[in-house]
Amino acid sequence: MRSFYLKIAVIFSAILVLFGLLVGFITMKASSEIAQEAIQYTNKDIASVLAREFQPLLYETFDQEAIEEKLTKLSGQNPQFDFYLLSSSGYVKSLVPVGQERVALDNVVIDTEPLDRFINGESLPILARDPINPDRKKPFSAANVQVMDSEGCYIYVVLEGDQFSEASAMVTDSYIVRGTLMMLGVVLLISLMTGLFIFSNLSKRLKKIKKTVTGFERGKLNDRIEVQGNDELSDLSVCFNRMADTLVENMEEIKKTDKLRRELIANVSHDLRSPLASIQGYLETIQLRGDKISKTEFKKYIDTVLGNTRKLNKMIDDLFELSKLDAGNVQPNLEKVSVAELVQDLVLQLKPIADKKGVNLDAVFPENPNSLITADMSLLNRAITNLIDNAIKHTPEGGKVSIISTRNGEDVVLKVSDTGKGISAEDIPFVFDRFYQVDKSRSNGSGAGLGLSIAKKIFTLHGASISVESPGSVDGITFKVSIPSTKS
Repeated sequence: MRSFYLKIAVIFSAILVLFGLLVGFITMKASSEIAQEAIQYTNKDIASVLAREFQPLLYETFDQEAIEEKLTKLSGQNPQFDFYLLSSSGYVKSLVPVGQERVALDNVVIDTEPLDRFINGESLPILARDPINPDRKKPFSAANVQVMDSEGCYIYVVLEGDQFSEASAMVTDSYIVRGTLMMLGVVLLISLMTGLFIFSNLSKRLKKIKKTVTGFERGKLNDRIEVQGNDELSDLSVCFNRMADTLVENMEEIKKTDKLRRELIANVSHDLRSPLASIQGYLETIQLRGDKISKTEFKKYIDTVLGNTRKLNKMIDDLFELSKLDAGNVQPNLEKVSVAELVQDLVLQLKPIADKKGVNLDAVFPENPNSLITADMSLLNRAITNLIDNAIKHTPEGGKVSIISTRNGEDVVLKVSDTGKGISAEDIPFVFDRFYQVDKSRSNGSGAGLGLSIAKKIFTLHGASISVESPGSVDGITFKVSIPSTKS
């Protein structure tokens, strides 16, 4: 009984059988009650007619033989009825049960309460006890008569006489029951076959779902459930397919993250090894040579060690900041910022560095430079500084770095361009990857390849977009940043 189809088929079949039995019982009972009600409505006045005809025979004498003779004559004309003359207390005084010899019912008492209700005109059907079959109640007709000095006696006509009941039972057994059962059986059979077909279809769909889910569990990550129809099972299929897509995407992301982690460890190890080896080498030289080192050489060694130490410190700071940005632990402190003022301040700060290298640093602003954006001043300062610093580092002596600020609809566009060596189209998609070095000729060995990654994270945090353009390998490079402006 582990099969879902078998369970639901057995339950459905049992329900249909019980339903069929119940419908059959209700149908037979309802048919009998309808027939009784129809007979009673049709013949409800027969007792009143008999009362008027018999009353003259009952005023002064009670001629049993004459009464029974007349009742027998009436019963011959109406073979479905049984006629009774009852006392006011319900005792049988005279009777003519159809199809039987004279029957002694001296001790039979009929409850007259239903008879009184009938005579008083209450709504039909009303059933009363059958003297011949005391355990059954049948439709009747009744009327009051006076028998000599006794008032309140009854003419009691059982409308389903004993002979009629036997004939009716035979007809019922032969036609109604068989017809009802045959019709009910056909209906139940059709319902059962239809139900089993529907359940079989549902079971097949569930097996397909189970097969796909099991396959997915065993590593068939590209398997998806075929969506059929528009019901709960199709909704379940759609939900599973979406869940599977999400899981596969998350797994790919995990693989990508793991690859980046391994690359990060390898790159960090590589970038840390060189300055650490340099520091170690110079310190060992100082230790070995001791007092034999001249002041000039000693200062040179110390400056080199200090430079490598600063490089290591900057790399560690960049890694720490990048990790916070990756983890989403940076919450910007937003305020209204003037891009023109921010760029002007950065140009003043970085101009000495550019002049020392022989690079011309220039800023160009629009006619209306008072465009405001909503940003974190310190984070945005860091991002733009990284772009300008990167441009200065990769621009040869005599070259130029330009910072151009313009408006493009609702955005403030900032372009940072240099006249250094450009990059190829194949390398552009990887420019913002951490530790990525396009070409050693564009690296002076002072950076670890984290500045552009940090800049992109910060711009993304502010809802800005950044792109890179390079006309060719000898025409420099341009970083373009679109920052949403603040609506006034």
